[in-house]
Amino acid sequence: MRIVVALGGNALLKRGEAMTAENQRANVRVAAEALAPLVAGNELLISHGNGPQVGLLALQADAFPLDVLGAQTEGMIGYMIEQELGNLLPYEQPLATLLTMVQVDPDDPAFQNPSKPIGPAYDEQEARKLASEKGWTVKPDGDRWRRVVPSPLPRHVFQLQPIQWLLEKGVVVICTGGGGIPTMYDEDGKLRGAEVVIDKDFASALLAKELDADLYVMATDADAVYLDWGTPQARPLGRVTYQDLKSHEFAAGSMRPKVLAACWFAQMTGRRAAIGSLADIDAMVAGSAGTQVGPAAGEVAELFGIPLA
Repeated sequence: MRIVVALGGNALLKRGEAMTAENQRANVRVAAEALAPLVAGNELLISHGNGPQVGLLALQADAFPLDVLGAQTEGMIGYMIEQELGNLLPYEQPLATLLTMVQVDPDDPAFQNPSKPIGPAYDEQEARKLASEKGWTVKPDGDRWRRVVPSPLPRHVFQLQPIQWLLEKGVVVICTGGGGIPTMYDEDGKLRGAEVVIDKDFASALLAKELDADLYVMATDADAVYLDWGTPQARPLGRVTYQDLKSHEFAAGSMRPKVLAACWFAQMTGRRAAIGSLADIDAMVAGSAGTQVGPAAGEVAELFGIPLA
């Protein structure tokens, strides 16, 4: 199968964990151990989150915009995945990290409503102080506060052709990291960077669709999508369809983007998407773990009020 696996930010850096190179590499090593068995007999593409990393770099490098920092995190995290995965695979197995530009629409309403958390978490007082000093927008993220930036929908992945060439040569491709490097066309038709972070789950779903993937997997720190999460009535969802999910609400900052992306991919392609724990990835690929989202008949121009077609 051709499989796209999107590694959630929490699969690479645990909540509350210090953002150090040592912690990042240790988590990448765990991810590599889970991914390595998928390489034999499959075409594998790996994407990843970058919210904590790009936010930290933004604190350290005020002179650089988010598109440049996004490119930096693609190289940094891709390098670690390549190295740790390569240490587990036969020497002759090629791997490649590809800096991937993704187009957004400058008229996307997300520019007027920043919502994507990046960087460290703060208490409310500190967050509001930083917002005043730096001109940030900050919002609650669980019981903490974080900087938020616009997160427009991805419209096009620019490097599809070289990705396709690499897959045809048996290369494990790491691409579209952090949702890709955000770019848009200006009034003169010139491509330039955008001061946004694209949602990794949506961008990876678009990548999977455009490359005709057989399966799209989102690996996170939860073993499934849950209804009534955080209550005594919480229960995991197994095999579901778009219609099953539409009547339920999911947290905007966590599962909702994954549910939306899974529904969109399944509906647009007629193929399967899965959401669950990185530790269960073999079983998710087999269809026996996580939340398995299958296609069903119905209009897909909008999901939960968000146009994705």
